[in-house]
Amino acid sequence: MLVKWIRCTVTDRRGFERGQRKWAGLPGEPGFRGQGGGWSRGRQGVAHVFAFWESRSFYDSFMARSHDRLAAAQHGTYTDARVTLFDHRFDVKTGFEPRFTDADVVRVAHCRVREGRLDHFALMQEKVWNPAMAGSPGMVRGLFGEAPGREFLVLSMWKAAAEHGKYRQERVERLSLRAQTEADVEALTGDVVDLEPSWIV
Repeated sequence: MLVKWIRCTVTDRRGFERGQRKWAGLPGEPGFRGQGGGWSRGRQGVAHVFAFWESRSFYDSFMARSHDRLAAAQHGTYTDARVTLFDHRFDVKTGFEPRFTDADVVRVAHCRVREGRLDHFALMQEKVWNPAMAGSPGMVRGLFGEAPGREFLVLSMWKAAAEHGKYRQERVERLSLRAQTEADVEALTGDVVDLEPSWIV
């Protein structure tokens, strides 16, 4: 599965949200699996959208045919758009599905991993971070994805921001030490996203 992560700074909120509803046409596209997104909790006016495709070839075909027509409705409503494509490596918890209806919040962590540390980083994700997240009350599902250039995405869906907050306070420092995160990770950015039900496709 291919994961597309779009971040942008919205300059015309009403126009952007109106345009976001145009993506309701996506389910007719071959290979489309689901899309959702919302507003950053910590950064004013920053929107995140996550789209899922069965494979890169289905996605490339969509980009060549229908993308520009659907995207036209949001033209001029945002700046600083960044798009990154990740290949799904494994699930966090089990049976990841690109569904957003049973979650309120998405936590996204974007890591650039040091040269020579990729295997260790992926192993620690599987052996240390995944079980801790999967065992946390309120964590619905998640995935671990990889992009060229030693970039990784950890996407987790939560029933509520409060549940994610509890997990962070109690565990993150201890887990980082166990996973030797500092030795593995060159750069880490993240965000907590309040999902907008009207953006779910």
